[in-house]
Amino acid sequence: MTVRRLPALSVLPVVALLLAGCGIRATEVPTDYGPAPSRVRCSPAGPEEAASGIPVRVFLLCGSSLVGVDRAVRDPGGAAGSARRVLVAQGLLEQLAVPPSTAEKEAGYTTDVRSGITVKGPRPGDPEETLRLGTAPGDLTSYALAQVVCTFSGSAAAAGDGSVVLAGPGDRVPRRYTCTDEVRARPGGNEPPSRAVTGG
Repeated sequence: MTVRRLPALSVLPVVALLLAGCGIRATEVPTDYGPAPSRVRCSPAGPEEAASGIPVRVFLLCGSSLVGVDRAVRDPGGAAGSARRVLVAQGLLEQLAVPPSTAEKEAGYTTDVRSGITVKGPRPGDPEETLRLGTAPGDLTSYALAQVVCTFSGSAAAAGDGSVVLAGPGDRVPRRYTCTDEVRARPGGNEPPSRAVTGG
């Protein structure tokens, strides 16, 4: 008995018809749609060089949220009470204003806090935990204010309950700010809740 082999080319039309029947178009060349879109990871690509000082966590912007990153501030030494709070707050402001490292930039981090913001302690009549910024809180962008409040709230710059009492250089009454989950999730659309406070 003789077995006849069909030419390989004769099979191609059959395959093409089967593909067409399944709704799949046969192509002669591969289609390159390019690489998949990259996604912001919001985490540093690698460990940063250890910095000297007291370890702290500051909140930077990544995507549309606030994300904490590790930093270090100068040791306030033997300072206590309001003086210690001011020194810690000043160090945190300086760290917030530092441009993100190369690894942090690659991970999508940015900051809206500008350099040069100073901080002083309370005036007579202010609550003891008041921090008076050289730039009024109301003059900061919503992103910068959220960064400052959420960074201060987890540090020695905060009041005992984790709230942050801020005021500007003018005569406006200080306000007590709170960092919430909503603020951390959407700092541009949710300003930290606050209320006016007075008294020592």
